[in-house]
Amino acid sequence: MNLGIITAAGKGTRLKADINKQFINLCGKPILAHTLSVFQRALQIDEIFVLVPQEYIGYTKKNIVEKYGYTKVTRIIIGGETRQETVGNALKFVPENCNIISVHDGVRPLIYSTDINKLIEVLIESNKKDPKVQGVILAAAAYETIKKIDSTEGTVKTIPREIVYHAQTPQTFFKETLIKSYMLAENDNFTATDDSMLVERAGYKVKFLKGNHENIKITTPTDLFLAELIISKNGIH
Repeated sequence: MNLGIITAAGKGTRLKADINKQFINLCGKPILAHTLSVFQRALQIDEIFVLVPQEYIGYTKKNIVEKYGYTKVTRIIIGGETRQETVGNALKFVPENCNIISVHDGVRPLIYSTDINKLIEVLIESNKKDPKVQGVILAAAAYETIKKIDSTEGTVKTIPREIVYHAQTPQTFFKETLIKSYMLAENDNFTATDDSMLVERAGYKVKFLKGNHENIKITTPTDLFLAELIISKNGIH
């Protein structure tokens, strides 16, 4: 069994809306609903956990999961104060028969179900060739010149952009590895900016698939505007 974990517990203050950003309407339905639709369609995903703020548990159940018929959603869980805490909450409920977990930001609605499926397939194949490979993520190539800043000396150093990628989600891992990596981080009081960082820190290899620059994380009004344009152009949702 493969599980999708959708993190949607953020407040989204930069959008200055009356409702949390994951519930803002995007082309006629909530951002979170767009995201769940893609995971619902993904053939490699069997169950979905959704993590939201406590005050949105009932709203999510009635106005998103039940309204749009997301039958793969088996749990709606209270999220944490941070993304890492939120995913950690979900890992407490992972079934014994789960093999692979795909973690995704609820406010990245512009993914494709084929990408979700491909990540799982590549993880399995890569692990057969090299057992140290325990994760695969989406990452988009940098297309601007990248600078490393030394704030102390006030100097810059150019990093070859062909070796720099922007990490995206979904990020897909074997269940036992992800749980072990989270437990290690908790024991060490270590905080990461994404799940793959925790898995790397635990001593495992993480591969990547080239992602699409349209797979944006909606955090600002400009992002929302771009997402509307992309959906209108592609008709993917």
